[in-house]
Amino acid sequence: MRPPDVDEQAVAVFAALTDPTRRALLEELARAGPATVTDLARRLPISRQAVAKHLGQLAEAGLISSGEPAGRRHPYRLEPAAIRTAQVWLARLANRWDDRLAALEDVLDATDTNRGVTHHEQA
Repeated sequence: MRPPDVDEQAVAVFAALTDPTRRALLEELARAGPATVTDLARRLPISRQAVAKHLGQLAEAGLISSGEPAGRRHPYRLEPAAIRTAQVWLARLANRWDDRLAALEDVLDATDTNRGVTHHEQA
């Protein structure tokens, strides 16, 4: 099985993060550390079944994983690699915009220079 590429992983992360309940679960895991479905259902105003469903979606996106079971308890923990992958995707997007904005600035500077005014003098 091949690992997901950056774009596929980023799409999965962004899709998972669209839901406020899933974001609340991630925030709770980040705040308090690994927790079971039951622990999370006690802390948040949602049912155990809803917690389990949302944790499944977060796990599919690679945002969390189930730790070593302790009896029937399966603690879930954050997986930062998925967030890093989404950050890489966002950084690529930001770099493309930075490149475009730099190119626009060059055009504006050239236009202003042709008129005898530099772009930086106007700022």
